[in-house]
Amino acid sequence: MCMSLRIEPREMAEVLVKIRKMSFAQEMSVKLGKSLIMSGDLFPEDIAPVLAPNKYGNVAIFPMAWGFTHKATTKPLANCRVETADKKALWRDSWYRRRCIIPASWYYEWGYPVYEDDSRSMVEHRNTKKIKFAIQTEGSAITYIAGLYRYEEHSGMQVPMFSILTREAAGSVKDIHDRMPLILDKGDVKDWIRPNGDPSAIVEKALSNMVFEKAVEYYRSPNEFITM
Repeated sequence: MCMSLRIEPREMAEVLVKIRKMSFAQEMSVKLGKSLIMSGDLFPEDIAPVLAPNKYGNVAIFPMAWGFTHKATTKPLANCRVETADKKALWRDSWYRRRCIIPASWYYEWGYPVYEDDSRSMVEHRNTKKIKFAIQTEGSAITYIAGLYRYEEHSGMQVPMFSILTREAAGSVKDIHDRMPLILDKGDVKDWIRPNGDPSAIVEKALSNMVFEKAVEYYRSPNEFITM
């Protein structure tokens, strides 16, 4: 679930320009062969702008690649269940020490269409052909998605990689899918990424007031990356 995000460039233009000028980001782009555009529709393995603590413990923006890697699969591990993040070895250290926020305009999900006057049974509802939805926090231009990160070696470089935390769907999202990202209020971002914070306490504050509509398909330009 949550296999793509949308970042509207106008909303984060200043941040995106800042990241693209970072020598570290430029090296990432070259080593991974990935674009530094970081706006429009983003998918696992893409580089995205991510909020995490800097060396002073303050909120800062960093380029990170989406999806932990694991020898058991060739696919990036784009999502992590919040219910088991503190128990599984793959996620445990990041759960306690390396938490991040992925700011997005919205996220996409394939789910079941919803009708105002719906007399179908649950079986009939679940047998309906899925459609693509754009989902975001109600009343906010930015949706703050909670994640975990770690560093992995790729092409001789220590690359920060993130994975999105997911939870059982709540609120109106339950009508279209059984899972959703862990989404926080802007006021909880700083507490979430603090290395000495209590992630379990912040999880209890997760938002459920989402709005959604049928997604619009945007043109996705070919991958571009910086050469040095």
